[in-house]
Amino acid sequence: MPLQKLEHYLVISEDIEATRDFYCDVLGMTEGFRPPLDFPGYWLYLGDTPCIHIAEWETYTAHSRSLGIPVTRPAPGTGPVDHLAFTGTGYNAMLERLKKLKIHADQNIAPGGGPRQLFLEDPNGVKIELNYPPESA
Repeated sequence: MPLQKLEHYLVISEDIEATRDFYCDVLGMTEGFRPPLDFPGYWLYLGDTPCIHIAEWETYTAHSRSLGIPVTRPAPGTGPVDHLAFTGTGYNAMLERLKKLKIHADQNIAPGGGPRQLFLEDPNGVKIELNYPPESA
């Protein structure tokens, strides 16, 4: 059976509220339905898609181990995964939002007429790439 789409990323955090606030306040995601799981966390949506799941390290690890599911070990940044990327519109509006929130973002324009890009980090050191079509600037 072929894969159809990427569903979500799980970000494991020691501060799930700060992580939730970053993705909602900075990137404009919304908190949505999350089943009653045995560990604290949030599901953040873009439209109808739950794309970022947030879980608290200690309780998520205990829960997963109790089910025999391996857990990623804490590491600086994102370990072997370099970044999460999103496509957006309103490049200048995002620059203003980041400036207002005092969040540093590195800027790049991809070669060959590619997208304008912003690179920033969430509170856990996860690198986020935001891509904007040239006409969105």
